[in-house]
Amino acid sequence: MVNSQVGSGVASPPRSCAGCGGKIADRFLLFSMERYWHTRCLNCSCCHAHLGDIGTTCYSKGGMILCRSDYIRLFGHSGACSTCGQSIPANEMVMRAQGNVYHLKVRPPGLTVSCFTCATCRNRLVPGDRFHYVNGTIFCEHDRPGGALLSSHLPPTAEQPCVA
Repeated sequence: MVNSQVGSGVASPPRSCAGCGGKIADRFLLFSMERYWHTRCLNCSCCHAHLGDIGTTCYSKGGMILCRSDYIRLFGHSGACSTCGQSIPANEMVMRAQGNVYHLKVRPPGLTVSCFTCATCRNRLVPGDRFHYVNGTIFCEHDRPGGALLSSHLPPTAEQPCVA
């Protein structure tokens, strides 16, 4: 949501409000969801708060425009973490893999291990890291199963003679 001031010395074409359909001649206007709004017209569908007055973020889901509080109240949690089983608040960043969702941060209070980690080396994976998802298990790029020994952080294995 962007709060803009109209008329900075350059004439701009009149804009129509997505809420009421009227011409926006006010000094300030809002731009949200690719549309322009009077500041009085962009309201939460539930509590009717003027969204421009309570922050710079609004949410849209199911045809409703919502403030942060009502979005969380209505849509609650984004699910349970596939590693620890704890619920994940809707406003928390997550990692997703093959339809599963994981805490991106360190697990909830009391748990000290990160949820989105390599199953072999336990290194925490962050957005941008390459990983492999094999039979529901997460591996970093170095520890992918079936690949040659690529890991520089695993102890070397003893060579075993090949038996026919």
